[in-house]
Amino acid sequence: MKENIVLIGFMGVGKGRTARELADRTGMFAVDCDDLIESYANMKVKDIFEQFGEKRFRELERDVALWLEKSVYNTIVSTGGGFFKVPNINQIGKVVYLHGEFDAIIKEISGHPNAKKKIKKRPLLQNIEQAKTLYNDRLKLYKQAADIIVNVDGRDEQDIAKEIIKKLGIRK
Repeated sequence: MKENIVLIGFMGVGKGRTARELADRTGMFAVDCDDLIESYANMKVKDIFEQFGEKRFRELERDVALWLEKSVYNTIVSTGGGFFKVPNINQIGKVVYLHGEFDAIIKEISGHPNAKKKIKKRPLLQNIEQAKTLYNDRLKLYKQAADIIVNVDGRDEQDIAKEIIKKLGIRK
């Protein structure tokens, strides 16, 4: 097994923060799929969506997923909200679904000091009702893709990381 950890979950649930905390606690590397896509495409995610649409973005996700499967070991992979749909996700590593309730996620993002920036960089969060529909559509699929599920509501990344480490039996 590649011993990668792949964090999935709805946008804004804290995958990036949790990945950085896990990296700190385990000595593993952490990579962010959106950063990899931006580097690969030489464009910001929001610009990819604006200029080429969601379809092209999902194609880029699949390209990055193939690269991760072939090239990345002993790494924590923080994904975008829709990355769980790539066909090879379980070949990349152990999939950890960070579950949060929709209203809690929105409250967390809205209460952040950089809330406007956080919302602006998430094209699929521009319309809250559409985002809630998307959340509901994905909920069952996240659970199906996951090897383990961790509830994040009301918890900080230190506590979440501890639970992931325990559930996966990771030793530093």
